Amino acid sequence: MKLLRDILYKVSLDEVVGPTNVAINAVAFDSRKVENHSLFVALPGTLVDGHTFIDKALKAGAIAIICEHLPKEILENITYIKVQNSHKALGYVAANFYNNPSAELKLVGVTGTNGKTTVATLLYELFEHLDKKSGLLSTVKIRIGKETLPATHTTPDQLTTNRLLRKMVDAGCKYAFMEVSSHGLDQERVAGLHFVGGVFTNITHDHLDYHKIFSNYIRTKKKLFDSLPSTAFALLNADDKNHVVMTEHTKAKVLTYGLRNPSDYKTKIIESQIDGMLLKINEHEFWTRLIGGFNAYNVTAVYAVATLLGLENLQTLTTLSTMNAVQGRFEYIKTKNGKLGIVDYAHTPDALKNVLQTIAEVNSGQGQVITVVGCGGDRDKTKRPEMARIAAEKSNKILLTSDNPRTENPEEILNDMEAGLDPVQKNKALRIADRAQAIKAACQLAQDGDIILVAGKGHETYQEVNGVRLPFSDMEHLLEHLNQE
Repeated sequence: MKLLRDILYKVSLDEVVGPTNVAINAVAFDSRKVENHSLFVALPGTLVDGHTFIDKALKAGAIAIICEHLPKEILENITYIKVQNSHKALGYVAANFYNNPSAELKLVGVTGTNGKTTVATLLYELFEHLDKKSGLLSTVKIRIGKETLPATHTTPDQLTTNRLLRKMVDAGCKYAFMEVSSHGLDQERVAGLHFVGGVFTNITHDHLDYHKIFSNYIRTKKKLFDSLPSTAFALLNADDKNHVVMTEHTKAKVLTYGLRNPSDYKTKIIESQIDGMLLKINEHEFWTRLIGGFNAYNVTAVYAVATLLGLENLQTLTTLSTMNAVQGRFEYIKTKNGKLGIVDYAHTPDALKNVLQTIAEVNSGQGQVITVVGCGGDRDKTKRPEMARIAAEKSNKILLTSDNPRTENPEEILNDMEAGLDPVQKNKALRIADRAQAIKAACQLAQDGDIILVAGKGHETYQEVNGVRLPFSDMEHLLEHLNQE
């Protein structure tokens, strides 16, 4: 229980009606979770507006309201706080309510279109392996030391994030690594957090259903670096042309990493095979079990962050060389007769291109490449034809299928994808809307030495159809049908 005035620390207030020396028992932005003596934060949204639930929150026991516009009826014994941005206010409120746990951790945020999960997860695993107790907030899972919790969002809401960070501190964690999505930044889900560093992996075509235009997407990603203090570091991929924009207004110490352009952490791929790569980062050579140029960037970012947080170089590289790919990120299986099955989360044009380029580089047997690919429903439609075109250009056969169709007709999604294919490419394409059947067909088409890529869902264990999440795992289906051969 905390006094309202303490919870409002650092919140930009436009108007306060009522006392602020009242005791608050809980904070909620969902009226269904309000309890007695709660502070209710009314959040405007794209589908629903929290302001319409103020009355419901009051009836449930709320004694204070944060809102962007005051209700017509002002009740006695209720405190109303008017702010410009309820989402941002919630960030500071949540941090204050949980005693600012991020200030007690070395918290690093990782943002970018691709690579966030791999970088954040490898950092967590590296530090844990070296007995530096850590936490992880990622798309795949949440970790508090050795404890594992399921993840529901890439970047959780403000209350959940601060609650989890407090659990990390209470469990003895000294470090925490979190993915910071563009949605999370736009919705101020990291407002009020204290970062010791931020990482920019890259920015490519994605989420334009939400951000509308690419410049908005860039501007949103940039917010992480704009908010960093002068004591923090900003680590950026020097090979991405937008990296300079990211730090235009940052106070943080700017450092870079890359494979092509001059950078503080420069990497060269000396050797690349299906079971790993030999890399040279600055003057250090080491072997990694991860595969592909995109993973060379990821490993370099991890190494750079580790050194910036004080880990010793040789110890860091030795540990990195023992680490495996993150679940659903270029995760592969081999059969006795030489078929190779790969599951990857590649759900953007750039990610798909990178994965297929890596397959081409390690395809020593020159087997056929068979790609199973789909696009999500109710999301950015402009990338659908491009995804199909890239798959067709870099594969011998492609199977267009469902990803998470959500409320869209899968056949309409496939029509959008197929529109990106020329007549020659259409001849190498099959349409099988049922994802399980598409994976089965790919396995049946494969000959000895061929490579099957199942792209798009990666670690996900469900398929979302008409608002229902049905159990589904790409890897399980791939294992089942490859093992029947």
